[in-house]
Amino acid sequence: MNIFNVPTRDEVSENNQAIFDNLNKALGFVPNLYATYAHSDTALENYLNFANAKTSLSAKEKEVVNLAVSQVNNCIYCLSAHTAIGKMNGFTDDQILELRTGEASFNNKLGALARLAKNITENRGRTDVNVLENFFNAGYNKGNLIDVISLVGDKTISNYIHSTTQVPVDFQVAQPLETATV
Repeated sequence: MNIFNVPTRDEVSENNQAIFDNLNKALGFVPNLYATYAHSDTALENYLNFANAKTSLSAKEKEVVNLAVSQVNNCIYCLSAHTAIGKMNGFTDDQILELRTGEASFNNKLGALARLAKNITENRGRTDVNVLENFFNAGYNKGNLIDVISLVGDKTISNYIHSTTQVPVDFQVAQPLETATV
């Protein structure tokens, strides 16, 4: 039984109504997950401020992290949304599927980033030293590391909100990764 509705503009605070208006102008709609944040009078604004904050990572690098983290956390909503955003940032369908596994054979630097994001998420911050060393050897620095960890936290929050609320996915649903047969 799903106890979470996707609130409409009329069901949220004035502050959230203004944010809904801005999202409608920018995106043409209010994504269901963002609307779900608006059950709180403050969480949507806080989340958007954090998600849109300055970072040393490019938009493409952010999508690498978002895809790897959302796969580990098995969040179909975020996988679907970030598949669409990943395509807008120039990734192909095959590259997106590979990034979700924590790899990027098509780009060594992005591969190091994907492995790091996956490892941090799987190990809840207890990062494998070899994965970390590979990240630095790929050309990233300590500031980039802190930005990756912040982004892992940011994405994990959204993953957990969807996993708990199970609001409907309003993006084309991401295809599942094929399971390897042994």
